Amino acid sequence: MFEQMTEKEAREEILTMVEKYYQAFHQKSGEYKEGDKISYASRVYDQEEMTNLVDSALEFWLTSGRYTEQFEKELAEYIGVRFCSLVNSGSSANLLAFMALTSPLLGERRVNRGDEIITVAAGFPTTVTPYLQYGAVPVFLDLTIPQYNIDVSRLEAALSEKTKAVMIAHTLGNPFDLKAVREFCDRHQLWLVEDNCDALGSEYCMNGEWNKTGSIGDIGTSSFYPPHHMTMGEGGAVYTDDPLLHKIIRSMRDWGRDCMCPSGQDNLCGHRFDRQYGELPLGYDHKYVYSHFGYNLKATDLQAAIGCAQLKKLPGFVERRRENFARLREQLAGAEDKLILPEACPDSRPSWFGFLITCREGVDKNHVVQYLEAHGVQTRMLFAGNLLKQPCFDELREAQTGYRVAGSLDHTDLIMERSFWVGVYPGMTDEMIDYMAKMILEAII
Repeated sequence: MFEQMTEKEAREEILTMVEKYYQAFHQKSGEYKEGDKISYASRVYDQEEMTNLVDSALEFWLTSGRYTEQFEKELAEYIGVRFCSLVNSGSSANLLAFMALTSPLLGERRVNRGDEIITVAAGFPTTVTPYLQYGAVPVFLDLTIPQYNIDVSRLEAALSEKTKAVMIAHTLGNPFDLKAVREFCDRHQLWLVEDNCDALGSEYCMNGEWNKTGSIGDIGTSSFYPPHHMTMGEGGAVYTDDPLLHKIIRSMRDWGRDCMCPSGQDNLCGHRFDRQYGELPLGYDHKYVYSHFGYNLKATDLQAAIGCAQLKKLPGFVERRRENFARLREQLAGAEDKLILPEACPDSRPSWFGFLITCREGVDKNHVVQYLEAHGVQTRMLFAGNLLKQPCFDELREAQTGYRVAGSLDHTDLIMERSFWVGVYPGMTDEMIDYMAKMILEAII
């Protein structure tokens, strides 16, 4: 059928068919029946994501290309920073954000092996893994309840002459106390990395101005794994307002190379063959000069194409998450004698990833969780609970080396033992929220 068409006409015909395919086989009626399984998270998409994906596939560029460039530009604008680098996952984003701080280009502020990074133990392990693997030392602080973020009153006590950075996540979309943490970092010339993977779209008021989380630290990271605020299947991003950090991030993302030419373009600087680098021969091809020990952490243009469509929907996703959170909290307000309900950080507008609940004394969390699961409501823990008690920490814990704990982790342990969360993703209807609330209340009777 394509023999009589131009390439443009054929592409338009294919994309029209993709739209019809979506409408016939992917479009959901939105009907919910009480008792249907309610996932903690799910993809929310329409024909635009599918047509973008096929459009990119028809170009068959595959690696980073025009959709990647568009996505990086638009996400940077959304966050409110100048630079954004798309990567293949949120975990890679955290790896890249931390490793950028080890670059020799940062001089005395460079993170060296043995230097300390302040963080928390209740969270996702890949916030901490990069510095453990590099040989830096995580210093774990406790959380506060019911905000479930770092206890900023303990920051000064955690400080040592080896401290170089603070790297922590905004828990389930709830910003940590950015004012206190940013002031602490500025006072002691420390780097601040915001793991923004669970908080895309959250906002924090600094000096009378609202800022997106991820833009207040020196580096921010995002994840686009399907359960997150938006998705491209697998994917992540690292963003910054600092030109030097951006240069380092791009180098380390792209094999550690010194050249900044985009894929498929050569010699944009005009000096590909006429400069001296290290002890290489004069004029050595700049495309094969490596200024860092880097990786290949790029995403594909196929992923970026989906992301461009998702990014348009993100403001609506964020608003719906807030509405779902507020509705669930209102319905559980009468049970606060048995449940500790989450509270937003002051001066923040969270883009909630989930609704975190802590069972008070006398309420069996395991019973509540199993009751919910048996009645079709999916639950999740606050990731690792207390990372130090996970099997991956067995050797370090037994040797009592490679990390430090500043003070107690009492709240962290309490969260591990008594807390769980349910979803508030934008595909949830009011009926689904109401059913979850009903099941939670039944479970604690």
